[in-house]
Amino acid sequence: MNDIELTTQPVELYKILKFAGLVASGGEAKMIIASGQVQVNGHKETRKRKKISAGDIIELGTEKYRVRCSPAAIDKPD
Repeated sequence: MNDIELTTQPVELYKILKFAGLVASGGEAKMIIASGQVQVNGHKETRKRKKISAGDIIELGTEKYRVRCSPAAIDKPD
């Protein structure tokens, strides 16, 4: 399992896929999510703007990514 390190949280799912380099663009991230190819914590996720926080597990294809947050990260209110 790979780790994705956040500096702030929560972060929208499509932004994580883009900034972690799992897709080439935000548009591609949105298409992949909308088509049901992404799981969050074991459940298919089709919401592009799903808020992701430390501890969440993102699955794309056969790869799993654990979301972590750096100690200096600040929680933002929803």
